[in-house]
Amino acid sequence: MSEESEEKKLVLASASPRREEILKQLKLKFTIIHPKIDENNFNGDTPEELVEILAEKKSRSVSDIVENALIIAADTIVVLDGKILNKPIDNEDAKKMLHLLSNREHKVITALAVLDSDSGKIIVESNVTDVKMLELSDDDIDKYLNTGEAMDKAGSYAIQGFGGLFVESIQGSYYSVVGLPIHQLATILKKFNYGIL
Repeated sequence: MSEESEEKKLVLASASPRREEILKQLKLKFTIIHPKIDENNFNGDTPEELVEILAEKKSRSVSDIVENALIIAADTIVVLDGKILNKPIDNEDAKKMLHLLSNREHKVITALAVLDSDSGKIIVESNVTDVKMLELSDDDIDKYLNTGEAMDKAGSYAIQGFGGLFVESIQGSYYSVVGLPIHQLATILKKFNYGIL
């Protein structure tokens, strides 16, 4: 890490415990600020465009309250047949989503934004991973919903938890499905002269 980059603080603009855990696993020192945006207020022409807009808006929403920082923000969506599957509103909604995903391939798109709070320089990129689900029985779905894990997850499952039992295969980045593609994060941070290793 260069002397210039060492002075920069890292800020995670996220309320996601999964993203926090990933940065901790990388032994990074960072602070967390929850972004203040209403995700329902934004639209994009494509799912990729929407997640990139949301990641950018999350990073910008905290840039006024931090100095000398690199702000990391991300947004993850699940897309099936071109339709976005958001976080479920209740158990019935989660059950419908899991039935839709059963024995099908879907896309998980995570957008990553890194913003320099001082210069205003920002880099936003998205990552697309194909995920194939096993065929799920009603019993599988009911037991999974009983774990409570589905409720705050896009597409109603967590690959890093019990939901991983249903994932037959992935083509792309596992960490992107969790919510923070670390290979992409490392590449972007290097462009700000910040090395993770």
